[in-house]
Amino acid sequence: MHIESIKLKNFKSFKDAQMLDIPRFCVIVGANGSGKSTLFSVFEFLKEALTSNVHTALIKLGGSRGFHEVRTRGGEGNIEIELKFRESDSSPLVTYFLSIGELNDRPFVAREILKYRRGSGGQPWHFLDFSKGEGEAVTNEIENVTDVRQLKREHQKLRSPEILAVKGLAQFERFPAVMALGNLIENWHISDFHISRARPEQEAGYAEHLSREGENLSLVIQYLHQRHPEVFQKILAKLSERIPGITKVDAKTTEEGRVLLRFQDGAFEDPFLARYVSDGTIKMLAYLVLLYDPTPHPLLCVEEPENQLYPMLLWELAEEFRAYAERGGQVFVSTHSPDFLNAVEIDEVYWLVKEEGYTSIKRARDNKQLAAFISEGDQMGYLWKEGLFEGAGPQ
Repeated sequence: MHIESIKLKNFKSFKDAQMLDIPRFCVIVGANGSGKSTLFSVFEFLKEALTSNVHTALIKLGGSRGFHEVRTRGGEGNIEIELKFRESDSSPLVTYFLSIGELNDRPFVAREILKYRRGSGGQPWHFLDFSKGEGEAVTNEIENVTDVRQLKREHQKLRSPEILAVKGLAQFERFPAVMALGNLIENWHISDFHISRARPEQEAGYAEHLSREGENLSLVIQYLHQRHPEVFQKILAKLSERIPGITKVDAKTTEEGRVLLRFQDGAFEDPFLARYVSDGTIKMLAYLVLLYDPTPHPLLCVEEPENQLYPMLLWELAEEFRAYAERGGQVFVSTHSPDFLNAVEIDEVYWLVKEEGYTSIKRARDNKQLAAFISEGDQMGYLWKEGLFEGAGPQ
């Protein structure tokens, strides 16, 4: 999956903002409070809305005030989100548009559209068009349609105007375009890893993918060791390259049903537990587990990966993120680290500026001064540290 553009209207601090020509590896910088986490929350919101409904998603994002807290303060009209993406480089451009309004203190889906552009010209074909819980969806296989007149549309009514049509119809194979979008959103992953959550012993269980905060790290290590030993060995080799001395990592289940994450240092005979390992070791292991997942996420968002990591490791971590994106996924990273930025190309960097309460999005390559410095051999991190990202300098 490759998101090529994002447009937001009345979504928290994004009153009217757009992010265009997004690369597969995208790095976002900005001052504290400028909206980096808010941008990631767009993906969280859509995933929660797909899992439950827009009302629940608004409450989770905005608290008890829901719609009124998520809608831009002072803003009027509906909350609007538009994503343009491709499932693969050879796939048609897809636009997903969602407009959320409120009536009688209850949010509802005012409009939901899924449309595909076939070729470089002409009008996009609407594969889904719903309003207030009612609308039409196309039942054809996309690849088999060559003329818009061949599209077969089926009228559907959802049981509630708070439910996304994508959620309802993605369960049925006769709506292949909708099902594809639903699968993509369902498998997005936002990582906000916390060392304190990953260290404690875990109850015995089962986990294939690292959770948002990483509390199931030992369970995923156990799964990889047992089910995907070749992937696990690659992770261990990468970890050993970055953390000298680490020769083995495993997860052991105790008689009490607890899973212990253990590390072996070649200089010592006995392994030691995660509680005695450095923060940087735990975090690097977690990111390698995330990046070498046997079933990778189509979209991966990571907030401030530099925390607890030695600065010399950040260049290699940036390369790992880029490699993940090149293998077919997409990665969004927010950062405050000039060391991380030094490993990033100008085409990959955006910065957020908050003025008069509203956030705008700027792309580094569009700034002539930055582009000139980079062409002369400067690095992004040094330029950011010198305050050349207007309105987004380090704090």
